[in-house]
Amino acid sequence: MTESVAKRVEEFTAGRLCARRALSQLGIHRYPLLIGADRRPCWPEHLVGSITHTTGFRAAVVAERIDIAAIGIDAELIHQLKPVIWPQISTTEELEWLRHVPVAEQALCAALLFSAKEAFYKCQYTLSETWLEFQDVELDLDALDIHSGEFVLRLLKEVPNLNGETLFRGRFAVEGDRVVTVVTLPR
Repeated sequence: MTESVAKRVEEFTAGRLCARRALSQLGIHRYPLLIGADRRPCWPEHLVGSITHTTGFRAAVVAERIDIAAIGIDAELIHQLKPVIWPQISTTEELEWLRHVPVAEQALCAALLFSAKEAFYKCQYTLSETWLEFQDVELDLDALDIHSGEFVLRLLKEVPNLNGETLFRGRFAVEGDRVVTVVTLPR
């Protein structure tokens, strides 16, 4: 096994451990957290959940399905996303914004953009089972509030089972050298 594969297995395993701990906080012990055909975790029927892992960080969130329809979490290292990648993860408007934010804030803004979209993708997939491209969702730059840790994403493509919703709220936190984002879809 190569070093990169071994690292990925360790991160995956640690993410699953986080998920088991989250389940145990809801009184669910020894649940066989299986992997679905699409590689996402198979949560207990009455729950929704999401897992993230990146270098030095693993987390899982779980909630009662009666409270929320879906949840997605993502964590990204702030300085890992190089400017050469920005066009692949951004709409034209987002790319223009990234290029014009102060240089000292560009890495954080790029990581936030990427992480917010990843959290949304995980969240919406629970309901729609639809794969999206990065250009299918856009960060509402006017609604982004760095100080409160809130953001809004605008869905630019019609996606089934989202009740025609096009705006989705999320939250983020900067923890050291990473940004963590969460998106929930209400009932």
